Amino acid sequence: MSNVGSKITYTNSQKRDFLPANLGLGAAWDMQLDDHNSLTVAIDINKLLVPTPDTLDLDNDDRPDYRDKSPIEGLFSSFGDAPGGFNEEMRELYYSIGLEYWYDKQFALRAGYFFEDITKGGRRYFTLGLGVKYNIFGINISYLVPTTSQRNPLDNTLRFSMLFDFGVFGATE
Repeated sequence: MSNVGSKITYTNSQKRDFLPANLGLGAAWDMQLDDHNSLTVAIDINKLLVPTPDTLDLDNDDRPDYRDKSPIEGLFSSFGDAPGGFNEEMRELYYSIGLEYWYDKQFALRAGYFFEDITKGGRRYFTLGLGVKYNIFGINISYLVPTTSQRNPLDNTLRFSMLFDFGVFGATE
């Protein structure tokens, strides 16, 4: 679980919104192909843990009633509040799958795919990446490739990260 906490306001408005709490479940399978080659396959399933927005104002306080829920109540109600029932709840799940290939634990190739139902945002994209690791240093590069006309702020972006593995100092071989 991530982003679990109290409500927040992003403007000067008195209307407070839920944090984008998330429940994620994932698994990975590591395969050592030989002394120099390894492959990892990973899958991740996530669900947003916020109540489904509604426009009903049953208590006439000029705001939709879903906003009256506490953060904890919002977490639990998110599992059964979709207007379309169980089928719509299943469409609220989004999926990621990825592959990572390592050569000699120094050079990595990565690829992944993200899928979200069209009724819940429709984000779908591939990711591609490279990694290099030497001693305690590592550099990763990734690129997001959109697969739909649905715009994403990260479309066609190139990201870099630099890693320092301080655990190498305590390792003995």
